Amino acid sequence: MAPDGDAAVRRPKKGPPFMFLVPLIYAPILPLIRIGLRHNPVWRDRLFYGVLAGAFAHGAYLITDRYDIESK
Repeated sequence: MAPDGDAAVRRPKKGPPFMFLVPLIYAPILPLIRIGLRHNPVWRDRLFYGVLAGAFAHGAYLITDRYDIESK
């Protein structure tokens, strides 16, 4: 039997899923921002909330992307 040209074989990806490892970067950065910029509260708060918003946006992206893959 000849292989079908339309059917593609998907190989599992090798290596760690980097999308899911990003929180390991956010976790230590948030307290370091609070400690490191202790003497400049305006920049401390802006940077802290900016990184926090980025973390939540990344989480929302992962949830929607993950849901989209499972629904197909």
